[in-house]
Amino acid sequence: MTQPTASRWRTVDIVVASVIAVAFGVIFWAWNLVWSATDPAFAFFPGAQGIIYGIWLLPGVIGGLVIRKPGAAFYCEFLAAFISVILGSQWGALAILQGAFQGLGAEAAFLALRYRSFKLPVAVVSGALAGLAAAVFDQIRYYAGYDLVSYRIPMFVFTVISAAAIAGAGGWALTRALARTGVLDRFPVGRERTAV
Repeated sequence: MTQPTASRWRTVDIVVASVIAVAFGVIFWAWNLVWSATDPAFAFFPGAQGIIYGIWLLPGVIGGLVIRKPGAAFYCEFLAAFISVILGSQWGALAILQGAFQGLGAEAAFLALRYRSFKLPVAVVSGALAGLAAAVFDQIRYYAGYDLVSYRIPMFVFTVISAAAIAGAGGWALTRALARTGVLDRFPVGRERTAV
């Protein structure tokens, strides 16, 4: 485990977390369109569409890995959802509440380890917990009327798997790639360029 980071946010933490969130808010807006456009591709097994869900959970994991302060994962996920609503999410303002749930899920992994570890397994768990929060929210809000076996259970499982793989492992890899460029040198992850 690495040493705990100071919990007080610096100005650079707020700025970078906000940049991450705004960038992903725009990505969310575009991904909302992709999600709708891929409906026909998953007509044979609609619950499998959850396999592409993880994109919506990336900012929470990346925010936690980069900022390494209490609330960073939540802030990035929540603000990204908020931005996507401002840009015109087809799910309306409800997406803000969903972003809050997803952010709490992503935050939980870092909190459980008291913000002392930011390795790949922690990122994967953060992604999976964000996916679990998203899946539970969706089951209650959107999928209650769907068939349990053919739709709800597969959507739940695929969402969590996607979150662990795309948001967790993918978010970790993206964070490492950014760190190697030097743009994150003001953060611990930028000073750990060679760490695995």
